[in-house]
Amino acid sequence: MKILIIGFLVLFSWSSLSTYIYVCKIKGFCNERETIMIKSVSIKDAYTVDSLPKTLAGKPEKPPENLLIYFAFDKSEFSQNEETDKYVTESNAYLIKNSQARLSITGHTDAIGSDEYNQALGYRRVQSVQHYFESRGIPAGKILSESKGEKDPADDNITKEGRAKNRRTVITIK
Repeated sequence: MKILIIGFLVLFSWSSLSTYIYVCKIKGFCNERETIMIKSVSIKDAYTVDSLPKTLAGKPEKPPENLLIYFAFDKSEFSQNEETDKYVTESNAYLIKNSQARLSITGHTDAIGSDEYNQALGYRRVQSVQHYFESRGIPAGKILSESKGEKDPADDNITKEGRAKNRRTVITIK
């Protein structure tokens, strides 16, 4: 009977933890707060106010272009520069104006090392960039993160230059 109870507790703990990781960390649905402002409107104002959001009424604003951040071999730390600072500012402004938009960070590695190690290294690179973006004011609930490890190379893994191009994170707005 003890073994059944222990087995049930282990199964329950594992399923709870894996659900939390999938929903909160991978999909980013936890801690997503939206503020709704409500104000009173008179009947006169109700007819004169434009009912379409500005992004739909006018020319839709384009999101910033993709940002690539390259890493040294077997490293997950990156140095911020003027380009990353500019991208954070532009993407934060776009995310504020477009509530459905999300910032996607995808980590990649070269093919040196095992698949499992490279998958984890890609995720550490994503976390490093994600922490930087969060420290600059982008809410964690607006960030989607994933690691592709060595599965989606940008160049060949035969040459040193090709491997250097594969050690990257790609930041996009979806």
